[in-house]
Amino acid sequence: MKILCVAEKPSIARAISDILGGGKVHIRETKDVYNKNYDIRFKFNFSWGDSSVTITSVRGHLIEWEFEEKFKKWNSCNPLNLFEAKIIPTVNKDMKNIHDNILKESQNAHGLYIWTDCDREGEYIGTEIVNIARKANPKIEVKRAHFNNLERMHIIKAAHRPFDIDQKQVNAVAARIEFDLKTGSAFTRFQTLSLQSFEPLAKEIISYGSCQFPTLGFVVDRWKRVENFVSEKFWSIKVICSYNNNQISFNWKRIRLFDKLSVFLIYENCLLFDKAKVISVVRKPKSKLPYPLTTVELQKRGTKYLGISSKDIMTIAETLYTKGFISYPRTETDQFDDDIDLRSLIEKQVNDEQWGNYAQNLLNEKFCHPKKGKNNDKAHAPIHPVTYVKKNSLKSVNEHKVYSFIVRHFLACCSQDAKAKQTVIVIQWGEEFFSTSALIILENNYLDIYLYEKWNSSVSLPDFNQGEMIELDYTEMIEGKTESPGHLTESELINLMNINGIGTDSTIAEHIQKILDRKYVFKQSKNKNKKSQNNTIYEFIPSTLGIALVDGYDKIGFDQSLAKPFLRKEMELKLKNICDGKSSKEEFLKDIISQYKNLFIKANQKVDILKEVANIP
Repeated sequence: MKILCVAEKPSIARAISDILGGGKVHIRETKDVYNKNYDIRFKFNFSWGDSSVTITSVRGHLIEWEFEEKFKKWNSCNPLNLFEAKIIPTVNKDMKNIHDNILKESQNAHGLYIWTDCDREGEYIGTEIVNIARKANPKIEVKRAHFNNLERMHIIKAAHRPFDIDQKQVNAVAARIEFDLKTGSAFTRFQTLSLQSFEPLAKEIISYGSCQFPTLGFVVDRWKRVENFVSEKFWSIKVICSYNNNQISFNWKRIRLFDKLSVFLIYENCLLFDKAKVISVVRKPKSKLPYPLTTVELQKRGTKYLGISSKDIMTIAETLYTKGFISYPRTETDQFDDDIDLRSLIEKQVNDEQWGNYAQNLLNEKFCHPKKGKNNDKAHAPIHPVTYVKKNSLKSVNEHKVYSFIVRHFLACCSQDAKAKQTVIVIQWGEEFFSTSALIILENNYLDIYLYEKWNSSVSLPDFNQGEMIELDYTEMIEGKTESPGHLTESELINLMNINGIGTDSTIAEHIQKILDRKYVFKQSKNKNKKSQNNTIYEFIPSTLGIALVDGYDKIGFDQSLAKPFLRKEMELKLKNICDGKSSKEEFLKDIISQYKNLFIKANQKVDILKEVANIP
């Protein structure tokens, strides 16, 4: 029996063939320079049995969707017509040789085994492959492999456990593709043609995307807060007592007031009392431990701790995955299943010079099963190392940084909590209350390997008792000023996008890069003297064009702003409904296309407002 297996990337096809072929692989060249056909024999433990297997791959999407010829040219129609225009599938010209290879290899195959990435996009690409194969062989039997890393036993188990393609996920991607093409094209043509009379924009494409604009909106909103910020004076009360030659500072419960006279009168009343009374002394244990690593956390923490952009982090993570070094890097799951052999993964790290001893200690006595987060996408485990890689086997400093971070995060998750004792003391001076707290670290545990976080002990507090009267060594009414919030860092932007449902865990970096490429925003060093693990922290500043686009659409007065996250978040929820079988692709498109068409009509009617804000005569 002949079986054709198709992976999403050439490196994945090669890895699968090496594993399933047991080293006995015959390689055939194809017309695509990056793709090869790998011939092996493999015995499946289901109906296919002992088979002659060819493993090949695609390189992402084979099919692209475009408008009919009469709508392709920018001046061929009113952009409004694009909302109702028919779209047609065509083979991506760069993928023609791959398309032809699948046609040829499918002709005499009994079965087609899809090994694309296990996410929505991978499910859709799998369907593209199926449709091509069935043009050559309509009766070919189709199976789908579920896997999330390239560890040997994991791949072998996946080969023996076939699934069906999830058509609901396929429909969700198809709906999203049609929506993005129609709305993106209509608004992009509208913006570009409307603003091109402005000389600096004459040759620019002013693109629109339903994720691009909310992402831009976050940056502009923070920029406006910074620009409009006016520092205000405030007043507070400072109280200090001494203990073992250490000064213990108590913070006013009111924190601060913006009325000097009010604070003065309160302070004057407090001065009538020589001593303060201890109201409460609370001692409680504190602990912390990171959750298993998701894609969003990899990007948030990576930009913060490593000083690498989210786009570069995801590119590196994808490379590490295709080489078989880490698990699939696009996952929302923050909990390990109970049946995963975490000890064997830890064991692979024991020979490293930096973290080998720590890994060995986990195996000896200190291993703890990672705590479980709230998310499990049922497709992928949290991001973790699959095998050990020496530093000199990685191509760049940044590759090593990302791999090291993933390893350290994984080992940290398998550790005991960092433990501390916190003491909080509340005192009353006159009619006012003040508090102080101290932290004593008892056990570092995971912090010994997770060098990116610091949790330090503070000055120990006096052994006060409730009801005790204490002497105050120093009191003062102090003046301060409020500080500007600061521009958005990439870590903060990623967090805002994730919370508001802008993009998916795997596309957030792409949307950020898009607004940079379009020159809607730019990055600058946040503070030359402020670094994270010796890496510069960057912040986002909107360009004049970026500000004009957001302000222009806001002044048009939509019921729901294009630069706010609500429209896209609503759309993502509707796509999830398709995946859950609660809605259909057709229902989704009818509703969402109508909604954006109405927004477009209003924008077109009030285009002068957009031009005015952009200073276009």
